[in-house]
Amino acid sequence: MSTPVPSQREGVRLLQPEVLAGLANLELIARAAVEGSLIGLHRSPLFGFSQEFAEYRSYAEGDDPRFIDWNVYARSDRTYIKRFLGETNSHLMLLIDSSASMGYGTTPVTKLRYAQILAASLAYIASRQHDAVGMMVFDEEVRSYRPPSGRNKLHGLLHTIDAITPSRKTDMEKPFSRFREHISKRGMVAVISDFYCDPKALIEGVKPLAFQGQDVILFQILDPRELRPDLNEAAVLEDMETGQTVEVSPAFMQKDYPERMQAHIRSLQEAAAGIGADHVLLETTAPLDVPLRNYFLFRQRRR
Repeated sequence: MSTPVPSQREGVRLLQPEVLAGLANLELIARAAVEGSLIGLHRSPLFGFSQEFAEYRSYAEGDDPRFIDWNVYARSDRTYIKRFLGETNSHLMLLIDSSASMGYGTTPVTKLRYAQILAASLAYIASRQHDAVGMMVFDEEVRSYRPPSGRNKLHGLLHTIDAITPSRKTDMEKPFSRFREHISKRGMVAVISDFYCDPKALIEGVKPLAFQGQDVILFQILDPRELRPDLNEAAVLEDMETGQTVEVSPAFMQKDYPERMQAHIRSLQEAAAGIGADHVLLETTAPLDVPLRNYFLFRQRRR
């Protein structure tokens, strides 16, 4: 039976960034985004939320005790947990750009706030799929690091994401280098940034992760005015990270700038494809169903 139309409409409404941003806290935002993205979908192992039983395995330290089968324990005096389709022993690492340019926004949701909502939603999905989740916040330095951990640490991770503020310049080399120092187990890596950097330098940082066996997805977040500038007179623009200024004409912003921006995006897409990474371009007005479903499919491919 299909989901009633009103529920589908409510799901679509909840996926709007400006609606999500108005909710009380990031955990509630993440839950609303994920549940909204699932409205209208058939229950399927593809999306990792299936509760179809797969197998038993022995309980190990760190496993969630909620999945212990107490009936088996009563009969055999042995502790086993149930595993379900969609469950893996994988992990997701979130690399979140907190540089000054991420604070830009011409809509109710800045690039950084969109990144926080997306990161929290991905963490919520991963925890429901029994994946460990970790995060690294960076600008030109690594500002915060939390190693992958289980669902019982989700609240603390979301609190850390919610506390991110924009500052300083971007340097992709240091977070990727630090990542390789701490993470060796194969898993998934989601990099969330506006990627105002040299595509070649970015890929040089990502390439070792791909060779290490990590599955990498790049979420590029941009404000609508960064893609389609609305400038009808000459203006002086200031770089939010360097403080440098440049005078631009309406002709440049309407023709040359969009061409250069699209060329930059294509370079990122081609470079990512060259090492087997995914690239997802998002505007801060885009509903969350697009990136979340991209992640569902991304995760499914690596099972």
